[in-house]
Amino acid sequence: MKLVHGGDWAGYRAEFGRDALDFSANVSPLGLPAGVAAAITAALPMADCYPDPLCRDLRTALAEAEGVPAEQILCGNGAADLIFRLALALRPRRALLPAPTFAEYAAALDAVGCTVQRVFLQEENDFAVTDDFVDAVTDDIDAVFLCQPNNPTGQVTPPELVQKLLRRCAACGAVLVVDECFLDFLPDRDALTAKRFLHDASNLIILKAFTKLYAMAGVRLGYALCGNAALMDKMRAAGQPWAVSSLAQAAGLAALGETAYADRVRDLIAEERPKLAAGLRALGLYVVGGRANYLLFQAPADFGETLRRRGAVVRSCANYPGLDGSWYRTAVRTNAENQKLLQIMGEVLA
Repeated sequence: MKLVHGGDWAGYRAEFGRDALDFSANVSPLGLPAGVAAAITAALPMADCYPDPLCRDLRTALAEAEGVPAEQILCGNGAADLIFRLALALRPRRALLPAPTFAEYAAALDAVGCTVQRVFLQEENDFAVTDDFVDAVTDDIDAVFLCQPNNPTGQVTPPELVQKLLRRCAACGAVLVVDECFLDFLPDRDALTAKRFLHDASNLIILKAFTKLYAMAGVRLGYALCGNAALMDKMRAAGQPWAVSSLAQAAGLAALGETAYADRVRDLIAEERPKLAAGLRALGLYVVGGRANYLLFQAPADFGETLRRRGAVVRSCANYPGLDGSWYRTAVRTNAENQKLLQIMGEVLA
């Protein structure tokens, strides 16, 4: 079975009988916070009970952390669960996506028979979202997706352009979905988030997740922020009632208290990202100048497979509309891991 995402450690282990130096998944390189691991363990005695289907305690804590009312928060089994719930709730006829961008938007839209229209971002502009994307929103568009920062390019859309896009969507009767799952890695995240528009924009949905910043990919926990109560009710009804396990809810509550851990992750990424980008460029590779905890770069088409056989894995971007087999995405990890990756890459390119 061909998987469309990174992080397939099990597939690599099955094929090679060992673990890879895995740069294909963009999660915190510091591992699961100790407080989160302890909270999961402490929650085990309640594992024989159904979890709270409304995630009451978690939503109360999230409301305080995010500065939004608890009734504007819906928790799910990762952000991907919420993307599919949204597609099922909206049943859009036509949706607009930038390209390249996260694959799960199109997968969810395809599942409900929605026509996907793409605006192809330009390589000469480092794949930045521009006014062309705003102009592509017309009256026949029901939903628009914006990944902030975009995956896999790492590009951040300025708040002024996000607001312009939101207004255009409102005028055309479209819902705007802003995926901020990677935004919390950035030091200026508070200035970039679309949360400021939630109060006045009933057509805005923001997606977030614990997956990336807290290295909780195996726990599966995400949440949506939206001021449209009717839409939130439809999304809640579009999936199973116990989407978030009691262990995941306990993990989320604990993660919200791990502020020092989150700061360490941000500091690490801020320090290591430019070093890794410089190392890739020193190898003669073209690197897109984004800002996320990952880097998009261009290399020979067989580079990824050769690297894989050498024990290191990066994310091939060949299946992203708008990119071809020469594009790859690598996570930013610890200095020791980054240097090891660059060493292996240098051997492959020699």
